[in-house]
This record gives sequence, C-alpha cells and structure tokens, in this order.
Amino acid sequence: MVVRRAYKFRIYPNKSQEILIAKTIGCSRFVFNYFLGKWNDAYKETGKGFTYNTCSSELTKLKNELIWLKEVDSISLQSSLKNLTDAFTRFFKKQTKAPRFKSKKNKVQSYTTKHTNGNIAIVGNKIKLPKLGLVTFAKSREVTGRIINATIRRNPSGKYFVSILVETEIEELPKSSSSVGIDVGLKDFAVLSDGTVYKNPKFFRSLEKKLVKAQRSLSRRKKISFNWHKQRKKVAQIHEKITNARNDYLHKVSTHIVKNHDIIGIEDLAVSNIIKNRKSAKSISEVGWRSFRTMLEYKARWYGKQIVFVSRFFPSSQLCSNCGYQNKAEKDRKMRKWDCPQCGIHHDRDINASINLKNEAIRLLTVGTAGLA
Repeated sequence: MVVRRAYKFRIYPNKSQEILIAKTIGCSRFVFNYFLGKWNDAYKETGKGFTYNTCSSELTKLKNELIWLKEVDSISLQSSLKNLTDAFTRFFKKQTKAPRFKSKKNKVQSYTTKHTNGNIAIVGNKIKLPKLGLVTFAKSREVTGRIINATIRRNPSGKYFVSILVETEIEELPKSSSSVGIDVGLKDFAVLSDGTVYKNPKFFRSLEKKLVKAQRSLSRRKKISFNWHKQRKKVAQIHEKITNARNDYLHKVSTHIVKNHDIIGIEDLAVSNIIKNRKSAKSISEVGWRSFRTMLEYKARWYGKQIVFVSRFFPSSQLCSNCGYQNKAEKDRKMRKWDCPQCGIHHDRDINASINLKNEAIRLLTVGTAGLA
C-alpha cells in the first residue's frame, strides 16, 4: 500500500542559516497575510475570492516591488499561497472556520518547501534544504520513499526541526485473527477486553510543580529583557518535554494494539464536549485521547486493520457482557466493580465496558453499519 509518511528530525543550523530560516518564516507569513487581506476585501466587494493562479501572478509582481522577498526560498512563498487557497476551500465546504491572519507571536513558527530537482536530499549526516544548503541533523533512522516536501519548524524552546513528507510503500501486517475493545479512561489510560491495562503516566502532573515554579519566575522578569527570554525558553522546554513523553507513550501503545489485533472497537467520544467540564478538563487534556484516536486510525489504515467506532450513546459500562442485562445504577462513575443482578457474574467496570465495545464492533461489522476508520 502506498501511503504518505512523515519523518521528523532535529536540525542544528549555524547562525547564518538561523537568520535565513527566520527571514523565510517571516516572508511566508507576510505573503499569507497579504493575500488573505486582499482575498477578504475582494470577497466583500464582489462576493468572489481569488484563485491560486491569480495570487501566484500577483506574487510575481509583489516580489519586484519588495526586493527582500527574493532573498528567501521562492517555493516556500508559493506554499503559503497554496495553504491559503486550501484553507478557503475547506471553509467554503463548511469543514473549518474562515482562515485567520498569522501572528509572529504564535508558539510554533514554520514554513514548507516542495521537493523539485533534488533540492531536498539526505547527504550523510546532513540534509540539503533549499537556500539553506547542507544542515546538520540528528539522523535517528533512514528515510525511505519519494520525498514530497519538507517543513522547517522553530519551537518556542529555540530548537529547530524538519519534517520530511515522503510517499512510500508499506506492507500490511499478517492477520492475527484477534478482535479487541478499548475503554479509555483517566484512572487507567486504556483497558482492553483481553484484560491488558495501560496505565496513565500523568506526564503533566509529574512536572506540574516544576512548571509552576518556572512560570512564576518568568512572571517576575522584565518583559522582553534578556533574562525574560532565557526564562521563557526554560518554560517552553518543560512543555516540550511533557509533549514528547506523551506522544512517545501514545505511539508505543497504539502501535502495539494495531500490530496484535485485526478488529479494534473504540467509543466515538466527543472530546471537545467532554473537555468543557472544568473539573476534569485538565485530566482529559493531559491524557491525549484525540491524538491516540488519530494514531490508531492511520496506523490501522497503513497495516490493513479495522477500527470500528461505537456510538458514544452505547451503554458500554452499564451492560453485563455475559447476559446483556442493563444495570442503570452503573451510571455512577465511582462504582468501579459490580455484580450482575441477573446472572450474578462479578464485573470490573472498565474490562466489562471494553468487552461490550468489542462485541458491539463485531455486531456492527456483521450488519454492515459500522463506522470504520
């Protein structure tokens, strides 16, 4: 199966390369905002926006007026226009909100450049990038496949990264003839119907005191001063450490589940609605359910497995997985274990819910109404 896959590496640009990256990010942002403003004005006056070709020809004229736009990679400026037109396309299809102006205060700053005529290539322990030339990078693994584009990012911590998007062939994993249900939670991150329990490491809570101390120190610094910038990077590094630890854990769990099971049933949670509960918002944000679901989806698609989304209104924790009796008293989330009044079997709330999710996923596949990934 041919798929698009991204490889992310840390890069170590020298001073002149750092300056050029900053210029390219700024120019890409300027082009996006400039044409977004013109697009909005045209739409108000005529009821019609621009096309990519119109913007592209206008950009050529603009570069003759603003000479500093010629200092940076021209493809990155064209990519900004493409991103703008794609954003408007999604907006008119009612998939997203209207595009907004980009700010230089955004936490992550980046630009994208396309691969043409070998302008992006891996050369030993360095990566060749347009205008930047050869940049040292941490080559943690080999890049396989046809390179499509590269995105250069500067994190708030001051670190630089490159994400290389490639088109590559991935072989489907051998079938395991195994089905599983997944019940995600806060006490334990995930409980499978086969009894496997993945603990909730609580990465944010483990570094919360250190983060609070660093943020308090930042608030006492004079804004925009040297010491303020120095402390701001320390705060960003803690946030980055939390994010990296969480993503690493989610990747390991999702990969293990996809490799060992052919059919995976999981509840179709509306995380954006659940997170509105102030009492549990921090815990839900910390655990990363949405990222976990995304990882399961694309990995299942890569390796020929099936993800079945069970309705969020399905009473997975209330039903007895043995006889089907619905215990409505089980709505109380503090009740972790219960005995079925009908068949007498003893249930662990999470394992019982995951078994019901597995059974419901198989039923949906059988009747042909499953919501597949």
